[in-house]
Amino acid sequence: MSDNQSWNSSGSEEDAEPRDESGHLVGCVDLSGVLSKWTNYIHGWQDRWVVLKNNTLSYYKSQDETEYGCRGSLCLSKAVVTPHEFDECRLDISVNDSVWYLRAQDPEHRHQWIDSVELHRADSGYGSESSLRRHGSMLSLTSATSGFSATSTSSFKKGHSLREKLAEMETFRDILCRQVDTLQKYFDGCSDAVSKDELQRDKIVEDDEDDFPNTRPDGEFLNHGSKEKVFQAVSPKGINGIDFKGEAITFKATTAGILATLSHCIDLMVKREDSWQKRVDKETEKRRRIEEGYKSALNDMKKKSHFRGPDYEEGPNSLINEDEFFDAVEAALDRQDKIEEQSHTEKIRIHRSSPVPPGDVYSSVGTHRFSEKVEEMVQNHMTYSLQDVGGDANWQLVVEEGEMKVYRREVEENGIVLDPLKATHSVKGVTGHEVCHFFWDTAYRNDWETTIENFNVVETLSENATVVYQTHKRVWPASQRDVLYLSAMRKILSNNENDPDTWLVCNFSVDHDDAQPPGRCVRAKINIGMICQTLVSPPEGDKEISRDNILCKITYVANVNPGGWAPASVLRAVAKREYPKFLKRFTSYVQEKTAGKPILF
Repeated sequence: MSDNQSWNSSGSEEDAEPRDESGHLVGCVDLSGVLSKWTNYIHGWQDRWVVLKNNTLSYYKSQDETEYGCRGSLCLSKAVVTPHEFDECRLDISVNDSVWYLRAQDPEHRHQWIDSVELHRADSGYGSESSLRRHGSMLSLTSATSGFSATSTSSFKKGHSLREKLAEMETFRDILCRQVDTLQKYFDGCSDAVSKDELQRDKIVEDDEDDFPNTRPDGEFLNHGSKEKVFQAVSPKGINGIDFKGEAITFKATTAGILATLSHCIDLMVKREDSWQKRVDKETEKRRRIEEGYKSALNDMKKKSHFRGPDYEEGPNSLINEDEFFDAVEAALDRQDKIEEQSHTEKIRIHRSSPVPPGDVYSSVGTHRFSEKVEEMVQNHMTYSLQDVGGDANWQLVVEEGEMKVYRREVEENGIVLDPLKATHSVKGVTGHEVCHFFWDTAYRNDWETTIENFNVVETLSENATVVYQTHKRVWPASQRDVLYLSAMRKILSNNENDPDTWLVCNFSVDHDDAQPPGRCVRAKINIGMICQTLVSPPEGDKEISRDNILCKITYVANVNPGGWAPASVLRAVAKREYPKFLKRFTSYVQEKTAGKPILF
């Protein structure tokens, strides 16, 4: 490898990535299809046509509307794709504070979308290993070999001793190079001189053998002293005038200086390394704290920005703990109460005319397909709901306000709270017929019921029985509920002349083909009874009975299955708060509506 050959971090074989003519990665294909997208709490998950193209994720209401422009888009350069921990079909794509919650039809399609999004994101050149390799810096061998030059040491800001020692190394290198050249010339001269001497000696020996005999006649050898003079040793100084001994001493001194300087450089670099290591450790710790603070701030921002995302709603995997859940529900209920207080007076002033059927209409169950079920519910309420619970240990007194008492029996099934509730109350100036009439007649429903968003009568079974569908206002973070129930009003005649007649409204859940559960609501199941009896005190003298002489005893029972998961402590706390408020609000409404009106027995 030559000295000027360069290494590039993007030039290795393993970093080379196949691309098409447009510059996109091979395999980075466009993708489109139907995904469910979380819209809001009113509409929930909705199917949308999603298109992945040119590093951009766009969505349309449907495939037919693509020509009218997208409804939203995300650039995937800095997107974060997060598969959901529990939902195998869901993926979340976030860019800064914008998050799309998407659901595929099955896990395989989710994996396909995630892989495609990651390919497009990698192709954009942000955050991937391949992008780091493609944008690597150039590093050449030439710059590496010249690391001892004075220029290469400019990065050392503190202390010039290392720079000076490196300069000394440059000087020693020049001296050493000159000495090596001198010694090389000396060795070359020695080699040439030895070769010439051998040739000359061979020639002289041949000539002497011809001119002088080797022995005398008496057999003794001749004296070759003259020949020895011819072959005098060649002096080292005679070769190019080089002092070999002096050069060797100088060479030794130069190498010793180089070694000493190298040792000094190593010591300086070790000390400098310790200093830089401490600085690196300090910067690393500082970066770690900053990253932790950033992650914490990012999580807080996500919670605040997306606190109403699908992960922060009712469910066993909700990211909201019970305290936060209760605080959110309580705050929402308080807001609804304030709104209701402002509109309460206006609702009372509205005059609604609803004809009151004669009393004998409510004496019979009627003839319809639910007649037997209605009769069964009525008998159950008359048998069990009117029983005294004061001495029953299974019932707990949770609220007592004046004449009103609220009891509860704790029941859970599969983690869902199914606590039966029973309340007793006494209201002056109204009759049982009037209370049940306003409770049953849907014409007055919106005047006193504050939790209903909308309702409609699905089917009228008879003059005293209807099938009603109603949706309740959502109290975030709980899911929205709807109820489909049969509401029947009955009059139960007393078997004893001294006992009052009983008026009863029973509401219980049924199924109906015209009211299928919508996807955005959780269907709750109910079994509710409003049981009323009128007590009349005799008026003084010949005075007619007035509202001052009547008292209505109310027994209200409720069995509600919320149909979904919510913290048990929250449900019980809300029930303890809302049921007494409901009874007081409703009975006050009946008193206000009947004040000054003829008594309806």
